[in-house]
Amino acid sequence: MTSYEAALQAKLEACDAVVGVIGMGYVGLPLAVRAAAQGFRVLGFDVSPERVAQLNAGESYIGDVTSEALGQLRANGNLEASNAIERMAECDLLVICVPTPLNQTRDPDLSYIEAATRDIAQSLRPSHLVILESTTYPGTTCEVVQPILDERGLVVGHDYFLAFSPERIDPGQTSSQGFGVDNTPKVVGGVTAACTKLTSAFYRQITSQVVEVSSPAAAELTKLFENIFRAVNIALVNELALLCDRMNLNVWEVIDAAATKPYGFMKFTPGPGLGGHCIPIDPFYLTWKARAYDLVTRFIELAGEINTQMPRHVHDLVVRVLNRQRKALNGSTVLLLGVAYKPDVDDYRESPAFKVMDLLVADGATVITCDPHIDSFVSHAGEVYQTTPLTDELLGSCDCAVIITNHSAFPYQRIVELAPGVVDTRNATRMLSAELRERVVLI
Repeated sequence: MTSYEAALQAKLEACDAVVGVIGMGYVGLPLAVRAAAQGFRVLGFDVSPERVAQLNAGESYIGDVTSEALGQLRANGNLEASNAIERMAECDLLVICVPTPLNQTRDPDLSYIEAATRDIAQSLRPSHLVILESTTYPGTTCEVVQPILDERGLVVGHDYFLAFSPERIDPGQTSSQGFGVDNTPKVVGGVTAACTKLTSAFYRQITSQVVEVSSPAAAELTKLFENIFRAVNIALVNELALLCDRMNLNVWEVIDAAATKPYGFMKFTPGPGLGGHCIPIDPFYLTWKARAYDLVTRFIELAGEINTQMPRHVHDLVVRVLNRQRKALNGSTVLLLGVAYKPDVDDYRESPAFKVMDLLVADGATVITCDPHIDSFVSHAGEVYQTTPLTDELLGSCDCAVIITNHSAFPYQRIVELAPGVVDTRNATRMLSAELRERVVLI
């Protein structure tokens, strides 16, 4: 063990290290709060002055972290936000939690990772530990991050330490509800054995279990596999939904019946399309990387094709509902209930609501959006939209209401009673009476 490794190991085990978290979003902020709550001094870095000001005022902007908890950590001095990259020199370890979107050609966009790594490189010193948490393709840590850091002339595994540990944040969930930072196992893959050891020492202080793998690439692929597993199974059940619609069968009844099998079955449900920061994007990272090995990941790509059909299917269900009223889609008013990609959160990244809205508007419909968690949102085209409060008058005046997101705050009985037609993409109306359910078209 080198002197650098020993010194950092002692700091980590005593929770005496200064932790820098780069990117104070849905991943970085819960991580920063958890580390600070365990006694680490945490510096949160973000390019947004507004976010930095809010955090330093003790105001949370995501549902997973309360302002009360944030305020307590600010008061005791364990958490501070900054956009001054030179302060990275104060940190003993730096965790990269920045976005990894796709570009216009659906290829990986690593510009945020590269920018964060260059910022770190300016302050890199012996005994620094750098951890990448952003979801990416296998090879990113060693092929993209390490070369930038190596330019400083330090030796990885001896002078500084580098690892990948994928984020496993489920927005809208905390440990009291299901799984949060503290009780979700962390996968760790270091460039060297010393890198893995030190990274594990950090995460053992803030979470219940650490799972070590042989390399950063193995950890990177683990994250992709987790989400591709979900994407493929969602595609299977979406295809089943399309078939059940043609066979005049209730796909939800079939799924619930199959789920009674106590072994060999895992329940997935259909929906209006994929949303969120991972599942719609992660498969493309792996299929892009696979092409470098002359392999076409046909199974994964087929799943993507099926899932991208679902907004069109929702559009067609709206047309069906309007036909029953002897109305055309052109000129009709369609009410989309829910902009967020999942229930009871304000996160609308990659929400299927956008594609459904685009398809309806393209055919002449007037689309109004309601979401109790979102006041305004920015579409893929960069347009800013305001959501509308849900009222009885609005329900009665629309031609069709479409349940995109099954928020618990929505009054489903009132929706079905007042709207002339309803498309339910989430089976949110399942608890209503059989008489009311006859008025609903399910996905």
